[in-house]
Amino acid sequence: MPMLGLGTWENTNPDECENAVKTALEMGYRHIDTAQIYGNEAEVGAGIAAADVDRDDIFLATKVWIDELSSDDVIQSTRESLDKLGVDYVDLLYVHWPAGEYDAEETLAAFDELVDEGLTKRVGVSNFEPEQLREAVELSESGIFANQIELHPLLQQDELREVCADEDIEIVAYSPLARGTVFDVDVLSDIAEKHDVSEAQVSLAWIREKGVTAIPKATSEGHIEDNWKSLDLELDDEDIETIDAIEETDRRVDPGFAPW
Repeated sequence: MPMLGLGTWENTNPDECENAVKTALEMGYRHIDTAQIYGNEAEVGAGIAAADVDRDDIFLATKVWIDELSSDDVIQSTRESLDKLGVDYVDLLYVHWPAGEYDAEETLAAFDELVDEGLTKRVGVSNFEPEQLREAVELSESGIFANQIELHPLLQQDELREVCADEDIEIVAYSPLARGTVFDVDVLSDIAEKHDVSEAQVSLAWIREKGVTAIPKATSEGHIEDNWKSLDLELDDEDIETIDAIEETDRRVDPGFAPW
């Protein structure tokens, strides 16, 4: 799984979404993330089709929404997602939240069936806390490949990172720029000035230093490129220790059905 991907949450303008995906892929991105609830799987698929990149070189992920998590709905809605995306399989299919129609045993059995049928290569979960994560690990015959969670310098998720490491589960960070809040953090601005880069690049480089994959959302070519350049940024030990020491906590995604 490439450690930097393109997030597509709220990218619902058809032309902008298609163009962002195409632009990112042709710039070098090989990881594209979407979800049923984003309402843009068709546009993401169009961007993939338009890009001069082989499908097999792309790590494509989508997520099953909470009202589609019964066994039959998992199967049917995933087939519909594949049709919209215009692909035969996804590389990673997530349970979007442990909420709604989610039943660990029934839902994960349906995901295992999708793996057996070749419709997804891997099973992932999203927004799972340690308790839900350990249960999923016990019940999934295919194994849990990744847990996609909100993670950034203002929500460092130390406990979850430790649990995922213990269970050999990858972490994918959504909202890695804290929905733009990283630009207002003095510590990050000072480090950005030191390296002559953006605060976004600092946040993404810190996440990468933690062994976590980031999927920042971006629509303009400028932002897509700025995030991509974070791969060239190497933070020093002092930078990392300074960011690690940030005490402020700011969770940006907190729906009423969240498990925390």
